[in-house]
Amino acid sequence: MKKSIEVISERNSVYRQRVELDGFEDLYVDVPEAFGGEGGAPDPHDYFDLSLGACKAITAQMYARRKAWPLEGVSVRINRDDSEERQGTYRLEVVMTFHGIDAPEQLARLEEISNRCPIHRLMTSATVEVATRTTSVAEA
Repeated sequence: MKKSIEVISERNSVYRQRVELDGFEDLYVDVPEAFGGEGGAPDPHDYFDLSLGACKAITAQMYARRKAWPLEGVSVRINRDDSEERQGTYRLEVVMTFHGIDAPEQLARLEEISNRCPIHRLMTSATVEVATRTTSVAEA
């Protein structure tokens, strides 16, 4: 499945970008003030991290629903350690709370299933190929 996301620099902004994605509005990306941005939106790392948390939560919810388990909701906290990113190590700690589930075996299974979500697998075991191409304004 191919999908296209458009990222457009906002005029009168330092680094803020507007994102067009399948009809969703009000998606923006910015850089923190410490790096010269306005800090008016999540930065690219935030979106990277939150995609993992959201995917893990959704995957666990889908599994629990299929099993008819009493899962009322999922809370996910992502703790980022990017102190060694320039050396090639980016650490994410994911803390998940499964509301409505008390059975230890169900909690363990939901954690196991969440580790199989598509984004977790993409981040940890896939080869991602990025091809960048430049076009002129006339071609775009």
